[in-house]
Amino acid sequence: MKHKHNINSEISISYIVTNKKLTTIAALGVTIGIAIFVFMNSMMKGFDRTSTESIFKTVPHIRLYKDDETSVPLSDKHKESETIIVNPKIVPDNNVLVNPNALIKLLQSQEDVKVVTPQTNANVFYNNGKSQISGNATGINIEEANKMFNIKSYVVEGNADDLKNIQNGILLGVGIANKMNVRTGDDISITSSKGVLKTMKVVGLFRTNNSNTDKSKSYINISLAQQLLQKNASYITDINVNVNDFNNANIYAQRFSKLTGYKAEDWQAANETLMAAAKMRKVIITVISFSILLVAGFGIYNILNMTITQKINDIAILKAMGFRGGDVVRIFVQQALIIGFLGIALGLTLATILVNVLSHVYVGGDIGYFPIRFEPSQYLKGLIFGFLVTFFAGYIPARKAANVDPVSIFRK
Repeated sequence: MKHKHNINSEISISYIVTNKKLTTIAALGVTIGIAIFVFMNSMMKGFDRTSTESIFKTVPHIRLYKDDETSVPLSDKHKESETIIVNPKIVPDNNVLVNPNALIKLLQSQEDVKVVTPQTNANVFYNNGKSQISGNATGINIEEANKMFNIKSYVVEGNADDLKNIQNGILLGVGIANKMNVRTGDDISITSSKGVLKTMKVVGLFRTNNSNTDKSKSYINISLAQQLLQKNASYITDINVNVNDFNNANIYAQRFSKLTGYKAEDWQAANETLMAAAKMRKVIITVISFSILLVAGFGIYNILNMTITQKINDIAILKAMGFRGGDVVRIFVQQALIIGFLGIALGLTLATILVNVLSHVYVGGDIGYFPIRFEPSQYLKGLIFGFLVTFFAGYIPARKAANVDPVSIFRK
């Protein structure tokens, strides 16, 4: 049996060697298919990763807050002809979270919760001389917020820890700083929507690579944000929560909403447009990459089909010599897998070159460098799908060869 397998392999190799041109074309088809498959899927993963990292620089996995309340219909149930009064306007109720410290402790005690931190948002105007820019000052506890948003990683000037030591300190987005021509150590003033004016010391600048955020957002101490809104120390607008598995944030959000009685919004619901765009991108890239891989498979199929047609007399002689249908199948499947192996090896090499080159290309804007890097999982997928496609591309015509009747061939 072992001897026959060796003969099968020798015949497969001889068919490859005697059809060098066709073999090269088939291998190149697989090369291009695998390279584009790995490259495009790595690019898709890169875009998803960059988008998620950009979101999590300013958005928690789950945001707990008091939702706007609308008036409910008023009716007199004792009268036959009901008079219904409806006022659709939003009730100007205070959106403060009641007893936030107890809520924070409750959330911290929940399973899979990593970080919980309070936040107070204040709409402000940044003032420097005649320059005035509208934006949002986010009141935080810098140590807790850094654990959640990793703020220090995108501070490009100054020190975020100074926010803890300087009560009137402010971390500015680089967009605001550039427009107002200020740097670390400079003083600016901010005016809240309540008309409260505060002089602030710029302790640092940050860049999230999201232009809208960098041109409007700043971080200040939470106590100062409460002063800007003329509120006491218990005034908290949001409680931010990070969990171990952010992909299941929507499940945790539903649970936390029932637990606390407040609105809990997961990061995917807060960024529906970005999530929809990511899904569309994933579908498009997957369809294109699979299509190219299938085209490469059809190339192998056509070439093996041609080989079988050309070698039909040889196949008849082999069967007349005692080779069974299974042996014929193995001969052509081996031929397909050898071609596939050559194409896959070259394809993965080409994909590596493309990924390496593009990962060093600076595209600018909110993206920075091209969002692609080596993704071992995508290489493994390319390897598996490549062998599957080449196997079936060889197996289908091999079945045709296995069913050849040597008697009918010799009669012709």
